[in-house]
Amino acid sequence: MARHARIYQQPKTAMQSGRAGTHEWVLAFEPDAAQRPDPLMGWTSGSDMMASQLRLRFDTREEAEAFARQRGVAYEVELPRPQRFVPKSYSDNFRFGRVGNWTH
Repeated sequence: MARHARIYQQPKTAMQSGRAGTHEWVLAFEPDAAQRPDPLMGWTSGSDMMASQLRLRFDTREEAEAFARQRGVAYEVELPRPQRFVPKSYSDNFRFGRVGNWTH
C-alpha cells in the first residue's frame, strides 16, 4: 500500500502580522481512512498515526520532494499563492473623498 503525502508551505495564521515560520516546507501524510467517533467517549479519532500526528519540516521544497521520492511516497506539491502587499496608511481613514463608509 503506497502512502500519499502533501508538500506545502505553511501559511501565516490570521493572528500573525509577520511571516515568521512560513518559510519552511511541510510534508504531511494524507489519512488512509476517515476518522470516526469513539464509541465510549465520542471523541473523533483515527487509527492512522502518520496522518494525524506526523508533520515533517524541510528548508526547501527540493529536500521534501527528495525525501518523498527516496521513501517511495507519492506526493503532491501545493505551491504558495503570491503574496499581495497593499500599502495602507492610518491617515487614509480620514481622507477626503474616501471610498468606503466611515465605520468608526
